[in-house]
Amino acid sequence: MLSTNNVSLAYGKRVLFDEVSINFTKGNCYGIIGANGAGKSTFMKILSGEIEPNKGTVHITPGERLSMLKQNHFEFNECTVLNTVLMGNKKMWDVQQEKDALYMKEDFTEADGLRAGHLEAEFGEMGGYTAESDAAQLLNNLGIKEDMHQTLMMDLTGAQKVRVLLAQALFGTPDILLLDEPTNDLDVETIRWLENFLADYENIAIVVSHDRHFLDTVCTHVADVDRSKINIYTGNYTFWYESSQLAARQISDKNKKNEEKRKDLLDFIARFSANASKSKQATSRKKALEKLVIEDIKPSNRRYPGIIFKPERQVGNDILKVEKLAASQDNNVLFSDVSFDVSRTDKLLIVSRNQLAITTFFDIINNEASAEQGKFEWGTTITKAYLPNNNQKYFESDLNLMDWLRQYVPPHVTDVDEDFLRGFFGKMLFNGEELLKKTKVLSGGEKVRCMLSRMMLQNPNAIVLDEPTNHLDLESITAFNNGAIDFPGVIIMATHDLAFANSVCNRIIELTPKGIIDRICTYEEYLENEKIHELRDEMYA
Repeated sequence: MLSTNNVSLAYGKRVLFDEVSINFTKGNCYGIIGANGAGKSTFMKILSGEIEPNKGTVHITPGERLSMLKQNHFEFNECTVLNTVLMGNKKMWDVQQEKDALYMKEDFTEADGLRAGHLEAEFGEMGGYTAESDAAQLLNNLGIKEDMHQTLMMDLTGAQKVRVLLAQALFGTPDILLLDEPTNDLDVETIRWLENFLADYENIAIVVSHDRHFLDTVCTHVADVDRSKINIYTGNYTFWYESSQLAARQISDKNKKNEEKRKDLLDFIARFSANASKSKQATSRKKALEKLVIEDIKPSNRRYPGIIFKPERQVGNDILKVEKLAASQDNNVLFSDVSFDVSRTDKLLIVSRNQLAITTFFDIINNEASAEQGKFEWGTTITKAYLPNNNQKYFESDLNLMDWLRQYVPPHVTDVDEDFLRGFFGKMLFNGEELLKKTKVLSGGEKVRCMLSRMMLQNPNAIVLDEPTNHLDLESITAFNNGAIDFPGVIIMATHDLAFANSVCNRIIELTPKGIIDRICTYEEYLENEKIHELRDEMYA
């Protein structure tokens, strides 16, 4: 078991945690959620012992091993990939090093022989004799193939290092597993493998992630970091969000009788418990929900931005026509022969095994880059707004937020005063002195929220979104997702957020070096279709 007792941590006047006492128990996976800056990653470091709290203690059952996903990508630069993974089980690694050093001695004594025998027995009990094959299998599952296992870490790309360090954390089935943003830089197939791995994990797992599909798939509990406290709730992220929203609505409804409120909550739990049967963790989650009492469901203190796009006019019949577009970089074909028409009911997901292909395509259809071949044409009724993956060029001026947004007011909008602009910022939770901030000093999340204010100002009937959830916290992602679901216009988007894609998109187009794959279906259906898998392999070969 892992527990904290009265843990407190403050930096100056800023209190991150105030007397936090919680228990994490075997067989459960806990998703730590909270707004950006709430202290999620800091709490993980407290649990791992990397940071000492000002007050309180962290207790781990004696003899249990804790493993944490390393964030320093340069720590193992001089080590081979395989050895980096093996180091994940420090005790086993130390035994192996001592054992190997003994056998290397020229003056091997009888005492050395006795010690070596003891180490051999200990090494075997820890699974040492299958360790290398186990580590190799983990690496293969995470997309690091055998020809790279003896490569030095310094020779890997950043994305490859992330996968090796993830294998290191998972290696040896630790008693307590801490994963901070484990899905970063992973493709959809690898994320799904990790989901299955954690769903079958029998020890304690604690994860921080902005990927709601991942949290919903693996978590039995949610640990909510809010106002310097951490409260643990039964269920995954969606259950926590929907139940807390229901509780908040009931509190605001003064006339609703207590018995009616209780019935609504019981009905909600029953529905969610039935849905849990489809989950990888059905058994443990249903057991947890059966023990849940109504008093455990509390309204959230979170604030959610209002991401609402209101088209000034409906789209016509002509939306976007793309004909034989092609692009390449450094003699590598990103995509070719891209031809399709967009209809007025399309919520289109653009995918590719090459992220650069998607961004290049979006830049082309938004006139921010040129195609090598082909053409495209937007319909005359279309007013579009674009959220690029890289927004840096929009924030190179020294303007404050108010003046920054003012420059994007459409020409036909004449009544533009301070209250008008404040309204758009208010929806994105900017207020007071924050509006006097210079755009150059904004964080990644603040820049995306500014870009969303700019987009809402355009009153678009078509929106193009390139990785819209990057840099956003779960509250903003959830609000953005809900806004996209309710948007009556056309959406063309790319996202690694499977929950966002599944709930919004009804058509998938994959860009490949040999043309496109175009299907009317959800993204999950697309990923599970074996024929599409075979076709994809041909298109990238």
